[in-house]
Amino acid sequence: MSKLRVRFAPSPTGYLHIGGARTALFNYLLARKEGGSFILRIEDTDVARSTQESVDAILQAMEWLGMQCDEGPVFQSARFDLYRQKVRQLLDQGLAYRCYCTAEELEAKREQALQEGRKPKYDGTCRALQGTFSERPFVVRFRAPGSGATTFEDRIKGPITFQNEELDDLIIQRSDGTPTYNFVVVVDDAEMAISLVVRGDDHINNTPRQILLYQALGYPVPDFAHVPMILGADKSRLSKRHGATSVMAYRDMGYLPEALVNYLVRLGWSCGDQEIFSMQELIEKFSLEAVGKSASVFNPEKLLWLNAHYIKHGDSQRLGELLTGHLVQKGIEVGDGPAPAAVVDALKERAKTLLEMAEQAACYYRSEVVFDPDAAAKFLVPALGSAFETLLRRMEGEGDWQESTLERAFEEVLHQTGLKFGKLAQPVRVALTGGSAGPGICQIMVLLGKERTLARLRQAIGMLA
Repeated sequence: MSKLRVRFAPSPTGYLHIGGARTALFNYLLARKEGGSFILRIEDTDVARSTQESVDAILQAMEWLGMQCDEGPVFQSARFDLYRQKVRQLLDQGLAYRCYCTAEELEAKREQALQEGRKPKYDGTCRALQGTFSERPFVVRFRAPGSGATTFEDRIKGPITFQNEELDDLIIQRSDGTPTYNFVVVVDDAEMAISLVVRGDDHINNTPRQILLYQALGYPVPDFAHVPMILGADKSRLSKRHGATSVMAYRDMGYLPEALVNYLVRLGWSCGDQEIFSMQELIEKFSLEAVGKSASVFNPEKLLWLNAHYIKHGDSQRLGELLTGHLVQKGIEVGDGPAPAAVVDALKERAKTLLEMAEQAACYYRSEVVFDPDAAAKFLVPALGSAFETLLRRMEGEGDWQESTLERAFEEVLHQTGLKFGKLAQPVRVALTGGSAGPGICQIMVLLGKERTLARLRQAIGMLA
């Protein structure tokens, strides 16, 4: 077994979004490729903002994307005793100290530093205090070195160096006794034996502070790999207006998990000119060396193209089950209508999302036709009344209700009426489905079945009269 141990550590203060999902995927693929371990940690130390609903949504999204963790979920909120023990260790070793400065005093120091052109970091007022003041609230600060440099080799970006004099005396425990993010991340990653930390590059500035904490606590320092950000089309930070909704919102919009996985991994990673990857191929081919150093641009059209590909080549039985769920969401019961897999076969060539497919499929399950007013006005004209009656009589006498025989019957009607195919087929499509787009006319008749087809033809004849 590989010694590689990676983790995904979301905060349960909201849903799992695009950036977090990509980070999770990169970690998951590395673990699977190298036979390592993928750990899920829920960073819920922000008790006020963390919710069980968000935890459930994160777990649901990861399951939907096909990422199974090897360990976890581990909840930070259950590990407060460990964090307090480690804070006490640093205090006892003189590597941390109590700071009694009030928020007002700290703000005044900050403003003064800015006015004097200095970096607005803590000035070390409480560093040399002797004894404690039990009656006064305090935070605990890490005693950062004031000189030298902290360097690490980023697996994506290369060597990165920070001058220690630029770093602050980081608060590691708040005045209410709760630990801070940078501290608990170090303790957890070390105690969980995480060997490689793969995360977004918005964490780069945290890394030197965390390395100093690893060293102060006597922990080995893991490797780091910082993944570039995802930007919107306008090159600004990705937000909801760019389509950065939650992962499960993409499911509700009719995207397939394999399409989203394929797209997310390709945001910043490449493998020659190949665009389409199965999960197994991604596991075999993924590497940090092929991750780009610059930000990626989120392209909704590319995701839509991938989704259309996976629908077109997907298993119709499985897609039919998913389609049924979307129809139910629209208040449409499949009931005694056509088999959903058969509807998928008829629509999968053109549909880009399952939601779009559900809108196209609804007509096969509704008891009444819902007409597009423009299509009805254009195609259901009185002049076609006679042709519709001819078609109805011919179809009433058809005993073999399958596509090939229906095609022959339709050709006979065209011959009898003298109409070109499109002049009759398109109006009939509108009569049967309510709209002017869809699969072949005889395919539509097969899906509807003889009884429903005849009923809709009669309804159209009534409208043409």
